[in-house]
Amino acid sequence: MTRTSVVAARREQILGATCEVAAEVGFRSLRVTDVAQRVGCSSGTVHYYFATKRALIRAAFEHNFQASLARRAAILDSDGDAVVRLRSLIASYLPESPVTVEAWKVWAELWVGALHDPDLRELNDVVYGAWRSRVAEIIAEGQRDGTMQPGDPQVLANAVIGLIDGLSIQVLLESRSLDVLHVHEVCDLILRSAVLVPGAEASR
Repeated sequence: MTRTSVVAARREQILGATCEVAAEVGFRSLRVTDVAQRVGCSSGTVHYYFATKRALIRAAFEHNFQASLARRAAILDSDGDAVVRLRSLIASYLPESPVTVEAWKVWAELWVGALHDPDLRELNDVVYGAWRSRVAEIIAEGQRDGTMQPGDPQVLANAVIGLIDGLSIQVLLESRSLDVLHVHEVCDLILRSAVLVPGAEASR
């Protein structure tokens, strides 16, 4: 293994550990020593890659987003049926598996931090904009093949994403009146009523 690949691997380990710790205690309570212990290295090693805790946190948010995209690459990059892809994408983003729950907690920490940090607001705008664009692309494909309703794909993507965000936060907060099964049902209802062309799925 070359030094470049070793450095890249260590950096990924540090960022992965940062996300794990942040999901457990939040970024405000996160300590560089906690991340170092999770990786099995010294705090000095972490600071070799990230000079400050602030730099580490920003990089962890970017890492979380890229990891989320990578886990869904098969869906996002597929040239298959747009309805199937959109349904699969929505289902994959709901906080159901341990990996997805952790990713959602990191997202929530980003939003909290961004309320008071212009730099994090800018980061959120960039990565969230990229996520909305990917969803809008699938909706535009569905409109072209006649399975999704007409309208601005970005507006429809915002409606879908806003629904997922709001419901998922309730699941993370362990709402007694809203579990993941109910979220699946609500997403399906809204998808069929506001995005999909009636009867389009049955006819394919």
